[in-house]
Amino acid sequence: MPFARPAVGQLIRDRRGQLSMSLQRLSELVGCAKSYLSQIENGRRPNPPGDELLGRLEEALHLQGGALIEAARWQSTPESVQREVESLETKQRAARRLAELVAGRSLADGGTLKRGRLDAAFRSGELHRLVETLAPMAARAGADPPREVPLINSVAAGYPIEFTDLGYPVRIADEYVRVPDLDDPDAFAARVIGDSMEPEYREGDVVVFSPMREVRSGQDCFVRLEHDAHTTFKRVYFEVGGNGEERIRLQPLNSAYAPQVYRREQVAGLYAAVSVTRRIM
Repeated sequence: MPFARPAVGQLIRDRRGQLSMSLQRLSELVGCAKSYLSQIENGRRPNPPGDELLGRLEEALHLQGGALIEAARWQSTPESVQREVESLETKQRAARRLAELVAGRSLADGGTLKRGRLDAAFRSGELHRLVETLAPMAARAGADPPREVPLINSVAAGYPIEFTDLGYPVRIADEYVRVPDLDDPDAFAARVIGDSMEPEYREGDVVVFSPMREVRSGQDCFVRLEHDAHTTFKRVYFEVGGNGEERIRLQPLNSAYAPQVYRREQVAGLYAAVSVTRRIM
């Protein structure tokens, strides 16, 4: 939500209450009619007073120098400009919060490292909301040409195998896939190998995955395991073990394969599948 800036009148009224100062006493200190101050406090005057009177009010109320003047400047700012500033501030706060989640630390906790922050934000939907705040898809829908996402080798629709992106830098590959209606700069594609996700996915299919897309239980995902360079392609289910531990079940669609269950900390990444293409033989 945008940061709520109090109006000049509210600041004066709240501070006067904190000091237990009557309106009459304040009017005497600043040399202003009591009725005029009352109108300011109650918001019945559309325009704030001048800087000279605001300065005297700051001094009489022991407010930080410039506090009322700054509030008056904001109050006189056109609403369209206020909305734009508030939008920028909202994005700044979202960026700071996202940085805290990625680092696993929060300024509110004195910078103490707390593991699991990012996972908790992901499960609660906070992570998705932060990303939407910083890069709203609705604002750009239909405005850009189809995105070309890198095809990064393959993903096993079978048991976890060693994964390779051929050592290319991020978003760089020898081959790209054009994907309409996808607005995720970190999206990538992978070719399916194996048959554990048949009949919905066949070997050779190209599946596009979106790190920006929120992952829900029952979705088909590119799964990166904590063990280095091991990935697989499965339908994922979030479960709770007998001791209350969080688990993720990787469920093949082919009944010939058994499901695999991992503790949550054993899964380094989940990326939702958003589209699939295949050759027509």
